[in-house]
Amino acid sequence: MATKEAMLHDWGSWDGAFNALTASICRDLGEIVGAGNSHVCVPLQGSGTFAVEAALGTLVPADGKVLVPSNGAYCQRIVRILGYLGRAVTVIEFAEDQPADPARIDAALAADPEITHVAQVHCETGTGILNSLPEIAAVVAARGRRLIVDAMSSFGVIPIDVQAMPIDALVAASGKGLEGVPGMGFVIVRLDALEAATNNSHSLALDLHDQWHYMRKTGQWRFTPPTHVVAALRAALDQYLDEGGQPERLARYAENCATLIAGLRALGLRTFLDDGVQAPVIVTFHAPADAAYDFPEFYRRVRDKGFILYPGKLTSIETFRVGCIGAVGPEVMHGAVTAIGSALKEMGVRVSASALPHNHAK
Repeated sequence: MATKEAMLHDWGSWDGAFNALTASICRDLGEIVGAGNSHVCVPLQGSGTFAVEAALGTLVPADGKVLVPSNGAYCQRIVRILGYLGRAVTVIEFAEDQPADPARIDAALAADPEITHVAQVHCETGTGILNSLPEIAAVVAARGRRLIVDAMSSFGVIPIDVQAMPIDALVAASGKGLEGVPGMGFVIVRLDALEAATNNSHSLALDLHDQWHYMRKTGQWRFTPPTHVVAALRAALDQYLDEGGQPERLARYAENCATLIAGLRALGLRTFLDDGVQAPVIVTFHAPADAAYDFPEFYRRVRDKGFILYPGKLTSIETFRVGCIGAVGPEVMHGAVTAIGSALKEMGVRVSASALPHNHAK
């Protein structure tokens, strides 16, 4: 409620108090991942994808080459962005239920000295899988390459320390685990990498170096900022810190995730991922193998009971996804389980009672 209420106040985008608000947010976002003096936070108007494209377009030079370990839809989006940018790219394909393998990344870097950067999605929310960021960061650093991380759904939830993990840029946004509202992305970027990125960007609006240079000089955003989104993020960060920060946010989401999985498994539904690689952010479930099941109808019925589902992101298997994050606790997850069970019953969908406790029977 406090986050929504913060949006009721109007701010002047050039006002000194608003500039101070922005500065405080950037400071706190940096502290969440241990930015220290080596990294700076550069905020950007737009969704998380805007910030991902800004990081790639600014930090990867025109003659750079990017390795993308791909095990889901958001990895594929990075590849598509690089195509638009005209940057050379090499893709290592992994199964969507398998985490990126640091050994294969290491081998790819050893085999191709032209690769300058690795772009890694930390938590691939197309499935909910968590990739092994500490190990991947160590491999990339050992090969002398640069690492750009899409931490959209892991930021503030899964521990990340940019002092312990050699990361050039960590990209996230105002929503997801911070529980703000959509509309502002940001990049926690190594200062020396940012300073070396002058004139790299293909876009004025998405030039992180220009944004940072202007903000450092004036304290202001270059172009009209999403003032209400920024104010909401300040309120959300205050609540985040009051809750106990990353450890407590992770603990609540982990309990939400466990409650959801246990409840839907009791209904007979199967998770797509093994428990060991499941992030407590979003869970993918196999759709019931029953002719009466229809996702749009299923979605509508669950929505009318107060819960919003996500469609599946897989191309070869029919699935649906349920989020575990937001300003909710296990009691809400119990409610979601009840709503899903009721919707399936109303539709006459039969769910196999032989569902396994994990996904070994894909």
